Amino acid sequence: MGSGQRQLDEEHKRLEQQRLGEADWRLWGPYLSERAWGTVREDYSSHGTAWEYFDHDQSRSRTYRWNEDGLGGICDERQRLCFALALWNGEDAFLKERAFGLTGNQGNRGEDVKEYYFYTDALPSHSWLRYLYKYPQAAYPYDRLAEENRQRSRLEPSFNLLDSGIFNNQDFWDVDVCYAKATAEQIAIRITLHNRSEREAEIDLLPQLWFRNTWSWGDEDAEKPELHRDTPTSDETAWSVKCHHKTLGDYWLYGEQEAELLFTENETNSARLWGLASPTTYVKDAFHRYVVAGETDAVNPDARGTKFAARYHLNVAGGESKKIDLILSAQPLRRPFHEREKLFAQRRSEADIFYDQLLPEGGVEDHRIMRQALAGMIWSKQFFHFNVQRWLEGDQLKPPRERRRGRNHGWRHLRAADVLSMPDAWEYPWFAAWDLAFHCVALALVDVEFAKQQIEVVLGENYLHPNGQIPAYEWAFGDVNPPVHAWGTLKVYRAERVQRGAGDRNFLQRVFHKLLLNYAWWINRKDKHGHNLFEGGFLGLDNISVFDRSKPLPPGYVLKQADATGWMAMFALNMTMIALELAIEDRDYEAIAIQCYEQFLSIAKAISGGDDNGPALWDMETRFFKDLLITPEGHHHRIDVYSWVGLIPLFATEVVDRRLLTNVPRFQEMLKTHKKGLFQGSYVCACPDWENDRGEHLLALVDHNMLPRILNRLLNEDEFLSPYGVRSLSKLHETYQDLGHLPGIGHTGIRYLPGESESGLFGGNSNWRGPVWLPTNYALVQALEKFHRFLGDEFKYPVPSLPDRQLTLREIATLISERLVDLYRRDPQGKIPALRRDSPFQTEESWRHLNLFYEYFHAETGQGLGACHQTGWTGLLANLVMRRYRKDIPVFLGYEDESMAR
Repeated sequence: MGSGQRQLDEEHKRLEQQRLGEADWRLWGPYLSERAWGTVREDYSSHGTAWEYFDHDQSRSRTYRWNEDGLGGICDERQRLCFALALWNGEDAFLKERAFGLTGNQGNRGEDVKEYYFYTDALPSHSWLRYLYKYPQAAYPYDRLAEENRQRSRLEPSFNLLDSGIFNNQDFWDVDVCYAKATAEQIAIRITLHNRSEREAEIDLLPQLWFRNTWSWGDEDAEKPELHRDTPTSDETAWSVKCHHKTLGDYWLYGEQEAELLFTENETNSARLWGLASPTTYVKDAFHRYVVAGETDAVNPDARGTKFAARYHLNVAGGESKKIDLILSAQPLRRPFHEREKLFAQRRSEADIFYDQLLPEGGVEDHRIMRQALAGMIWSKQFFHFNVQRWLEGDQLKPPRERRRGRNHGWRHLRAADVLSMPDAWEYPWFAAWDLAFHCVALALVDVEFAKQQIEVVLGENYLHPNGQIPAYEWAFGDVNPPVHAWGTLKVYRAERVQRGAGDRNFLQRVFHKLLLNYAWWINRKDKHGHNLFEGGFLGLDNISVFDRSKPLPPGYVLKQADATGWMAMFALNMTMIALELAIEDRDYEAIAIQCYEQFLSIAKAISGGDDNGPALWDMETRFFKDLLITPEGHHHRIDVYSWVGLIPLFATEVVDRRLLTNVPRFQEMLKTHKKGLFQGSYVCACPDWENDRGEHLLALVDHNMLPRILNRLLNEDEFLSPYGVRSLSKLHETYQDLGHLPGIGHTGIRYLPGESESGLFGGNSNWRGPVWLPTNYALVQALEKFHRFLGDEFKYPVPSLPDRQLTLREIATLISERLVDLYRRDPQGKIPALRRDSPFQTEESWRHLNLFYEYFHAETGQGLGACHQTGWTGLLANLVMRRYRKDIPVFLGYEDESMAR
C-alpha cells in the first residue's frame, strides 16, 4: 500500500499533511482520560495510598493537579482546553461526569470500571471520532456495586453493572457522541440521545467546556484563562461562548439549539471536602449543585469563568432520539452549522473508505473486529503529565517526609507532558513501557508516524533514566519490563518500508543510539555475575511464577530466568538487525552488529549449558526451558514449571537476507566462523552459516533440535494450545502441583487457572497462570513466521488435534492466529466467546455490534477478563485479522522482497 502506488484517500492526505507539517490534525484528539482520580500523580499521601487519597467522590469537587478526565471527551494536545459530557437522569445523587469504578481495595478482583462505554469508530487524524455511553434511566447503583463486591471472595466472579438488572427492559439511554473536523482547528460535535425504553423519559444533557487548572500551581502558562458568553453571529446559532488562553489562543463554542448557559471556576470546593474556605465562590462542582441540588447561586451570574456547561433538559418519547449539535472553532464563524450535515456524512464515508482499503477482501465480521480494535487504539491516546521532581517536593504544601525516599524518588529527571498510547484510559491511564511497544505495532497499521513518535518518546531525556533504564509505569518507574522496545522499533520501521517503499533511516538511527544505553543497562544490571543468564523480576508477567519475582530474594540467592534470558537474546538479535540495516548505508555500524551478535551467541551458549556456570536453562530431560534458583553455596534448583517462561526463548529469532549482508564482509565472515552453531567450542544455536534457497541465514536461540520438542508441548491441547490461543501456563498443572521446598523461598506449588486469579498479587486483577494473553501470543506467531521463512514448506510438524495432518510452521502460526481472532467471531451457536454468554451483547440489537476489548481471556471459554476497555495490546487483534487477508502489512518481517509484496 505504498503511497506512491495509488492515489491517496482523504484520510491519508491528512496524515501526509501532518507528516509534512502542513496541518496539525493531531492538535485536537481523544486525549482526555476516563479517570484522573486515584492515580499516582494525584497522590500526595504519606504512604502511597493513591486510590484512597483522591477517590471518586472527591473528583467532582476537587481540582486535579496533573490532568483532567471526562465522559467521551476531547482536548488539545497540551490539555489546556477540554470538552466532555455530563448527564443526569433525574434519579442519581450527582451528575454523571466521569466513569465510575471500584478501587483496588473495594473490588474483589482489584480495581474495576463499572460502566458500559465503547469506542465505536475513529480515524488516526481524529477527523472522525465516535463514542457510545449507555446510561441507566434508574438511579445508578453506586453503593450496591461497592457492597456486593465487598462481600464476594476472590473465588467468586465480580459483580458488574449488568448483574444489577438496571439495563433490564431496555430502560437506558444510548448516548452517541460524534466528532467531525472540518479543519484541524474546527470540530463539529453531535450528541444523539436514544431512549431505548418503551416509555417517555427525561434527561439533562450538559456538554462541558473547561480549562485545566494550571494557574493555581504556578505552571509556565500560569496566566489564568477565561471563557465567557459571546454574541451569536447569525440567527442559526442559539448561543456562543468565547474562550481565551495565553498559549492556545481564542476558541469559540457554538450551539444550534437553545440551552441554559452555566459558568463557574475550575477550582476546588474546599468547604465541602475539608471544611475550609474555598478560593472563590464558584467552584468545580457548581453544575452538580445547580442541577441536582437546586442551588441557584452556585453558578456565576456574570456568565464567565474557567468552566462552562450548556444545560439541555430533554423529554424523549420511548424508542425515539434527539440530537444536539455544537461547533468548536479557533476562528469566529458567521454560519457555523451551514454545512454540518455534509461534513458528518463526508467524514463517515472517508472512514469507511480508509478501513475498506486496509481490509479489501475481509468479511463483515472481521471488518467489525479490526475497525473497533483500531478505534480503541486511537481513543486510548491520552495526555500524560507528570513532573516527578515537582511531585516529590510538593507544589503548595510541604510534602510528607516519607515521600523523599518513597515511590519513584530515583526518577527526579522524569518530566512528561505528552500524548501517549495508554493500555486502558480508565484502569491504566498511564503509559506502560512494554505495553507501548506492542501498541505501536497495531498503531503502525494506520499511522506509522505516530507509532514512530511513540517509540521515541520514552527514549527521550525526559523519560530514559541516565543509567539507561526505560521507565516502566507510574506506580514504579524502576520496575523491570521485558526489553521489547528494539523489537517494536523494527516492527514500525519495517511497517513504513512496506507502506512507503522505504524505511526512515534517521528514525532508526536516533532510536538505535538510545537503545544502546538501555542495552548496556540490561547487560550490566541484570546479569550481575556476568554469566549471560539474566534476572529481571516479574517482567510484566505478574504472578506467573511460583513465588513473587518482583520481591528481592534472600542475600546470596539468585534466580536465573528463562524468560529474562530469552528476552535479552531477542534484544541482542534486534540490535544486530538494526545495526545491519544501518550498515547498508554506513559501514561503521558493522562493528556494533558484530558486538551485539557476539552477545547473542554468549547468551545462547549460557542458556544451553555450554559453559562452566552450572546446568542449562534448557532442561534436557523434559526438553523445555525453565528457571534456575541458585543458592549462596552454588547449588542449582530447577523450577519445574511449564509456562510462557519457557516459550519466550522462541522469540529470539531473526532471518538475515542478502540485502543486509551487502556491506558487512566481517559480519559475513563471522557467520562462517560459527558454522553449524559453533561458538567457543560449543554448539549453541541454529546454524548461522546455513542458507536457504533465497540466500538467507537463520539466527535463533532455539535450534532445529529444540524446536520440535517445544512444538510437541505447544501444539498439545492438553498442555498449551487452547481453543482460543496459547495458554500462559500448561494445562499439565490443572491439578495443583506441589513443588516442595525451595531454598530461600519456602514451600511452593502451582495450579493452572484458566480464568481469574485466586491470588492477591499485583492487585489481584491480573493472572498469567493460565489465561490467553495477546502480546505473547502475537510475538509467538511472529517467531513461527520467521522460522517458516527460513525453513520453508518442507519443515512440517504433526498437530495432535488434527489427526493424520502435518502443518508447515506458517500453517501452525495461522492455526494460533485464527484461534485468537475467534475470540471475537461468532461461534456456531451465534455467540461471541469474549463476551458474556448470558449478556445482551449476544442477542440484543443495541448491544450485539459492540465489543469490549479485554486484557486477557479465559483459556477454556474465551471469555474476556481484566481491564475491558481496549487494553492497548489487545488491539493486536487488528494485525491478526489482517494477517488472514493481507500478506504484506500484518507481518512486517522486513525481508528483501517484502516491499514488493503488495
